Amino acid sequence: MKRTASLLLAGLLSSGLVVASDNERLDHFEGKASDTLEQAFANLTEGNQQLAELLSQDEITDAQMSDIHMLTYTLENALQKVDEEVSAMAVLLEEVHLGSETLDQERVASHGERYLEASSLLIE
Repeated sequence: MKRTASLLLAGLLSSGLVVASDNERLDHFEGKASDTLEQAFANLTEGNQQLAELLSQDEITDAQMSDIHMLTYTLENALQKVDEEVSAMAVLLEEVHLGSETLDQERVASHGERYLEASSLLIE
């Protein structure tokens, strides 16, 4: 096991995929964009399927490691978009919560509708 890990690390180092620190990380691949929540979910679905297939191999080749490395950019973009959208939903829901405490029907209705619309993608 240690030999396999050592060989893997040596291969990554020689290919330039591993760098000294996160601060020195190379941004050489952008991945697929996730401009909308729908696009993020599509990219996560497709990317997770690809990652699962690559990880199912008995032995992962250097070329497959490169594929995984590039794939992570797309998955990271998708997760970042999901995080942004869910954070925005949380703000809307808090407005509904605060409006309900003060019996502000207009605040509850306007923010509630926007919250429901945004969150509907999470439960489809």
